Amino acid sequence: MPKFMLLQNYEGGAGCTVPMPEWTPAEIAAHVRFQQDLNAELAAAGELVDAQGLAGPEAAKRVTFDGSGVPVVTDGPFPESKALLAGYRMIDVESQARALEVAAKSSAAPGPGGKPIVQPIEVRQVMGAPEIDL
Repeated sequence: MPKFMLLQNYEGGAGCTVPMPEWTPAEIAAHVRFQQDLNAELAAAGELVDAQGLAGPEAAKRVTFDGSGVPVVTDGPFPESKALLAGYRMIDVESQARALEVAAKSSAAPGPGGKPIVQPIEVRQVMGAPEIDL
């Protein structure tokens, strides 16, 4: 079965314009409960590989290295827009159609006032390394 990475983006203005730190505790709890319930549903079906929220870009680091010397570690990235990668869900499903179905459900997670957040979920198939002759 193919694996898919569902990247949960937050793009201010894409349906939910209120940043999560401004949600009420009840709204945050409802959103987290929705995510936990979706993960439990996928786990029960044998489709969930992993799911995690991510720290904000202000806590991110970028590393570059040319193979000698000391790696260069910098803060960032700092997106110029309000878009950020908020979390991911790795699933192992029978088809891309099923991955899109799960992504759609995730996009409709509740936000302020219980309304669906309508945030984009990027769906990318996980590719194995190409086979090479050694």
